[in-house]
Amino acid sequence: MKALTKDLLESLSNKYGTSFYILDSDVFEENCRNLAEAFKKYYPLYNIAYSYKTNYTPKLVKIVDRLGGYAEVVSDMEAKIALKSGVKYEHIIWNGPVKNKEMVKEVLLNGGTVNIDSYSEFKYIKELASDNPKTTLNVGVRCNYEVGDSVISRFGIDVDSDEFDKILKEIAETNNMKLAELQAHFAKRSPEYWTKRTEGMLKVYEHVKTKFGIAPERVDLGGGIFGAMPESLRTQLGVAPVCFDDYASRSARLFAEYFKDTQDAPILMLEPGTAVAASCMRYVCCIETIKDVRGKAIASANGSQKNISMSGINPPMEIISCSKSRKYYDAIDIAGYTCIESDYLYKDYQGELGVGDYAVFSNCGSYSVVMKPPFIFTNVPVVDISGSEAELIKRAETFDDLFITYNF
Repeated sequence: MKALTKDLLESLSNKYGTSFYILDSDVFEENCRNLAEAFKKYYPLYNIAYSYKTNYTPKLVKIVDRLGGYAEVVSDMEAKIALKSGVKYEHIIWNGPVKNKEMVKEVLLNGGTVNIDSYSEFKYIKELASDNPKTTLNVGVRCNYEVGDSVISRFGIDVDSDEFDKILKEIAETNNMKLAELQAHFAKRSPEYWTKRTEGMLKVYEHVKTKFGIAPERVDLGGGIFGAMPESLRTQLGVAPVCFDDYASRSARLFAEYFKDTQDAPILMLEPGTAVAASCMRYVCCIETIKDVRGKAIASANGSQKNISMSGINPPMEIISCSKSRKYYDAIDIAGYTCIESDYLYKDYQGELGVGDYAVFSNCGSYSVVMKPPFIFTNVPVVDISGSEAELIKRAETFDDLFITYNF
């Protein structure tokens, strides 16, 4: 990732203001390639469906599409982002417990895949198949089973239920319905759960193929992977050192063993989001004020914890000196611009700080820009610095952007 200097930040702030995201899209692409390398080492039939909900910046989703990956979407909004970014319908995989029926129809009739999350959802898709007998619908089934993570996931269909078998039986008996994939997603990111996640899915694959005579083209193990992170962040999160191979060796290796004598082995799909997006984006804001309140030093920045989506921890932070008057602090809190008492970006910072300095927060590419609410301030620009010149990826939001939907 490119180093940030005072001159670079001042140049960017002169164009875009003193609060903005810095994207390094080369880092995102490198993360995608490194993840692929780790899994293909064990099982060459690998691909990704990038999790749009994590960070749907068009520049990023276009990189995934260029690399031959899929779009993993969970709403009609995200499906439209994919289509507007040039993604073909057949490279869209739609998950999620609640789906817009009209958009489901559009995606399915044009070759996309919809992963079924409930029987009521399946009934609508079956009616759609009946109404369009000359069109083959690509469907998947979200699978819910025990992986030993002490969480009862609310996503997918219990693979031991009669409902699961009923759906698979009806898919097998419907001439214009094709089982495109089996999919699962579990909450916890630790690699230790990936062995059971994989073994469970291979068991489901065997059950479906043996009992119903159909086999999916893709087996999708979902997301939930830690990406690269600074040591300070890893320690605060209580995460042991992990790398992509820790996941690949527990899943892709098992796929290679299971399908070693199979002619029509499925593609192993993943749905990474944080793993590839977190480390490619930083957030920059300016120190606006510094004061002493009953013996406690507090700085206020024109950024908020809501811009970085990390609460309860001190995120990786670098201070870039731009102030003419700085002071050393043993413990100063850096607070956000909102009127919420708990809005702190960093607690007990130790070092020199002055009004006009820039605070730069790393690992902000995951669930930050997409989750920033229109609360007090509008969202800020996104600038890509991967090329020889900075490129504006997203302009700052304006008053009219937010309030055009209101009646005044």
